Amino acid sequence: MGIIKISDDLHDDIRKSCHVMSRSINAQAEFWMKMGRLAELNPSLTFSELIAIELANANLETPLKIVY
Repeated sequence: MGIIKISDDLHDDIRKSCHVMSRSINAQAEFWMKMGRLAELNPSLTFSELIAIELANANLETPLKIVY
């Protein structure tokens, strides 16, 4: 694991968002970095499409259980 330096403003944005999304600060930052990387690699896809693909890939590894 490495340490990265980010601006105070970005750190504040991450802190605010992590509470809304129920993630740790690190998990929120990692999510944003992952989605930014995916967006750069797939510029024609929307955020919703990227999320759908990631969920589909996750379900292949560990299918979601349907709760009735």
